[in-house]
Amino acid sequence: MNVVFGIFVALHGVVHLLYFGHTARYFELKPGLTWPEGSWVFSHWLGEGGVRFLVSMCLVLAGFGFIASGIGILTSQAWWRPVIIAIAILSSLIFILFWNGRMQNLDGQGVVGVLINVFLLVMVVLVRWPKVGS
Repeated sequence: MNVVFGIFVALHGVVHLLYFGHTARYFELKPGLTWPEGSWVFSHWLGEGGVRFLVSMCLVLAGFGFIASGIGILTSQAWWRPVIIAIAILSSLIFILFWNGRMQNLDGQGVVGVLINVFLLVMVVLVRWPKVGS
């Protein structure tokens, strides 16, 4: 199960990199998906270009953090646990703070990612599973 968990975490990171590609406008993940435009926290301060730049950098950090954590799990490293905790919190903050404030198209705005992050945090912090590199 540790291998499955490690691969799952790494793939969660790959999805963050896909969101980066969408945010940086390299491609469109879903027709009509405008996320992170209209961020309820940052759009008024930074404008849409600033929002896209900030969220792009955060998504790259989160993506590589999850990929590194997955590799740490697969290679039984002791450092993976604090990394995944920090990155899951960062990732959740990204999707919450850059949400447009509307209840439409929540799946395209990262609600599934936030639910995955909550699952990861529960497993890693509360359940203390998997027992890797401890």
